[in-house]
Amino acid sequence: VQLVESGGGLVQAGGSLRLSCAASGRTVSTYAMGWFRQAPGKEREFVAAISWNGGNKLYADSVKGRFTISRDNAKNTIYLQMDSLKPEDTAVYYCAAQTVPFGIATMSSKSYDSWGQGTQVTVSS
Repeated sequence: VQLVESGGGLVQAGGSLRLSCAASGRTVSTYAMGWFRQAPGKEREFVAAISWNGGNKLYADSVKGRFTISRDNAKNTIYLQMDSLKPEDTAVYYCAAQTVPFGIATMSSKSYDSWGQGTQVTVSS
């Protein structure tokens, strides 16, 4: 499955962005999906994840209450709504899929085996 992220950009602190992850090649309706991010000089870290049916969602403590993950299986697309953005949210954001059917949301990057190329999010102070 191919994953393409979009929606990144430059935003002031306190602003909002919505990232999209469009899947192609096969349906992701039965796959758990996740968002990760990597800031310059830092390791890739978990941001949010959603189970295949949307019934279970996980968030990193640093984004809980500010970010919302969702999915539209009819559009084969995953979203990450980011509100109240902070400069420390600046990073390249990656979408990832667990290509095992009916997966649960997990925080470990090792559980995901298909990755997008990433989209840059920059939050200015």
